[in-house]
Amino acid sequence: MEKTPVANSEERLHLILATLEQCRAGLIDSSNPETAQLVSVAILELRMKLNRITDSELKALCDAMVPDDEVAERSQDPKSPHGPRRRPLLKLVK
Repeated sequence: MEKTPVANSEERLHLILATLEQCRAGLIDSSNPETAQLVSVAILELRMKLNRITDSELKALCDAMVPDDEVAERSQDPKSPHGPRRRPLLKLVK
């Protein structure tokens, strides 16, 4: 029986994911942590696509993982409803 194009596409993405993970490991081994971090972002994006996870679902997960006391600190900041904002390490551009 022939594989459908969707199955082939997902299989190919899994192979690309494995390759990216090997690249990240190689970058870490060769002391290139900044580049490895960039590859990690690509890995995350690909995993989200494969698992059909939306940006809003990821944000909800991140918000759920923040300790309650940190959430309370942010809500008490009069300058911002979200509290002090840290400069992002990376900016996701779509």
